[in-house]
Amino acid sequence: MSTSNATLPPLILASGSPYRRELLEHLRLPFTIVRPTVDETPRPEETAPELALRLALEKARTVAEQHRDALVIGSDQVLFHQGRTLGKPGTFEMALEQLLSMQGQVVHFHTALCLFDGRDQTHQLLDVPTVVRFRNLPRDELSRYLRAEQPYDCAGSAKCEGLGIALLDSIEGSDPNALIGLPLIALVSMLRHIGYPIL
Repeated sequence: MSTSNATLPPLILASGSPYRRELLEHLRLPFTIVRPTVDETPRPEETAPELALRLALEKARTVAEQHRDALVIGSDQVLFHQGRTLGKPGTFEMALEQLLSMQGQVVHFHTALCLFDGRDQTHQLLDVPTVVRFRNLPRDELSRYLRAEQPYDCAGSAKCEGLGIALLDSIEGSDPNALIGLPLIALVSMLRHIGYPIL
């Protein structure tokens, strides 16, 4: 099924993340940004993938409620390590603590993606996991990295698209973009599924 450009629904990214915006720009599709207001507090007994999926859906649905003619993209990422979820560190001290705890360890990132169709209130939802092994590096190297890149708004405190790649020993997953914050391979599949042209 093909859709003419004149009848394409608006595409909205439900996120305030500059990383997700930059990734979506790679597809060269017209889109706007609406920052959703969602309580991201984990629920009791909620697993990392469950949390990521719920938040991606809530972000997309919240924006779609105000834009019923649009396709809304929601995404959320949760890091799971040593039996607990880790969020954005916010400060140098918290980021250093995160990195020290992950030295030589395998860490699981869950990046959830939701495409919500405001026209009929249907959605597609998927968790795209990525397994990352961190190098075992001395504290002073980690400190130098943090002062150079200041990744305090990134879960795990390591930006793989930048200097943070030097902290990683390996990355395993189906989409390299998922670790940055938006699984583009899955998004293209979701858009194609509803007849939205990519090329």
